[in-house]
Amino acid sequence: MKQKPKPRIALLREKAGLTQLELSRLVGVTESTIQNWESGRTGTDHIERIIRFCKALNCQVEDLIDYTSESTDESVAKPASLNDLHQLLGNHEPISVNTSDTEVTQQPQVKIT
Repeated sequence: MKQKPKPRIALLREKAGLTQLELSRLVGVTESTIQNWESGRTGTDHIERIIRFCKALNCQVEDLIDYTSESTDESVAKPASLNDLHQLLGNHEPISVNTSDTEVTQQPQVKIT
């Protein structure tokens, strides 16, 4: 019986410094999907098929997809700070900032476009 390979997603996620929730939001899946992929319960069949595609076509994963931007006129703003990144990921927890004598608690501003 052929043993299924265990995905290295957890190792790569931890190396990137991401939580399962953060990775799930970046990828566009649920946190439980990430948990299933990391444990090898689901998802590995699709990954293995993609690997076989790339080997058969002698290409990289990126070569399989034709990326088009949604709008060529608008430039995508990169997060300028950790706070911006948390806003993009949907972490809407207050951020405490110490200024000289006082501590100020700010609610992140959410911009809906």
